[in-house]
Amino acid sequence: MVDILNLTFSELEAFLVERGEKAFRAKQIWQWLWNKYTRDFDAMTNVSKPTRALLKEQAAIIWPEVVTMQKSKDGTTKFLLRLTDGALVETVLIPGASGRLTQCLSCQVGCAMGCTFCSTGTMGFERNMTMAEILGQVLVAREYLQDDAANPILRNLVFMGMGEPLLNMKELMRSLESLNSVLGLQFSPRRITVSTCGIEKGLMELGETGLAYLAVSLHAPTQELRKQIMPKAANWHLDDLITALENYPLKTRERITYEYLLLGGVNDTEEHARQLVKLVSRTKGKLNLIVYNPSEGDPYKAPTEKAILAFEQVLWSKNITAIIRKSKGADIKAACGQLKASQQLECGNAEAKC
Repeated sequence: MVDILNLTFSELEAFLVERGEKAFRAKQIWQWLWNKYTRDFDAMTNVSKPTRALLKEQAAIIWPEVVTMQKSKDGTTKFLLRLTDGALVETVLIPGASGRLTQCLSCQVGCAMGCTFCSTGTMGFERNMTMAEILGQVLVAREYLQDDAANPILRNLVFMGMGEPLLNMKELMRSLESLNSVLGLQFSPRRITVSTCGIEKGLMELGETGLAYLAVSLHAPTQELRKQIMPKAANWHLDDLITALENYPLKTRERITYEYLLLGGVNDTEEHARQLVKLVSRTKGKLNLIVYNPSEGDPYKAPTEKAILAFEQVLWSKNITAIIRKSKGADIKAACGQLKASQQLECGNAEAKC
C-alpha cells in the first residue's frame, strides 16, 4: 500500500502510468490531495471510477492525527500530532500582520543537535520525517483554518520546528518541490524559510535550488560559546560557517536571516554584540533577536530589558539590521518540543501511577 501523499507530482504521474492510467490523471488527483485537502478517493468526482478503485486498492491518504491542540492568549496555536508509527511531532501557527499566519514546521522526530536551550534537543533523535509527514502538517493547519488555497490565511512557512532540516535533506527537497507546485499548496519560495544550525553538507545545495530563503540559528558570536550551548552545531567551526555564507547564492534583495536567542547572562552582553557585528557584517544579512522565555526547570534565564536594549543599540550603531522578537505562545508551551515533552511527562506519570 502506497502513501500517496508521499509521492511528488512526477512520482505520482509515474505511479499511475505504470499501472496503465493516463498521465493527465496525476494533475486531477494532485489537486484533490493538495488543493482541496481530500482524504477520500471516492470524493474525487472528476476521476474515473476504475481509477478510483485502483487507488483504493493500492494507495492510501494518510494525514497526521491531531492528539491535542492549544491556543494561546496571543493567538498562537499549537498542534501535537501523532504519525502512523506513534511518533509525536509539533507544528505551530503564529499570527502576523493583517490576520495572516505563519506555520512552523517540524522535519524530524526529535533532533540530534543537542542544543542546550531547546526542549527538542534534550529528547535526542528518533528518525527523519517523510515528505508526507512534513506536508501533512500544512494539510492539518489548512483544514483547521478552513483555508482557501486561492486566497489563504496561511501565507508563510518556516522550517523552524523539531529537527535540523539539512540532516533530512532528501525529504526536505521533495517537500520544497511539492510546496512550490501551482497545482497544489502554492507556496512561493519567498514565503518559505529553512532554518539550520549550520550544516556543511546540503547548505549550498539548498541555496542553488532557490526553493526557500535561509535562516541560520547562530545564538553565539564565538566558537567557544557556541560549542558550549550548541555542542553538535559547533562541529562546523563558526568561522568556516560564516565563510560559506559569504558565498551563499542569494536572489536580488534577499538576505540571510540570523537567529540569535538572548540568554540572560550567557550571550547577551554588549561585548557579545560587538563580536556578533564582526560576524554578521561579513555577509548580506539581518538579525532576529529572540528573547528567551524560560519555563520551570530550564537551565537559562531571560535577559533583562536593559541588556536587550543595550545589545540592540550596539548592533544598530554599526548599521546591522536587528529586530527584537519576543517569544509567543508561552502560556501553551509553544517553544520547540515543549508540548511533546509535557505530553510524555504526563504519560510517564500516568504509567507510574498504574
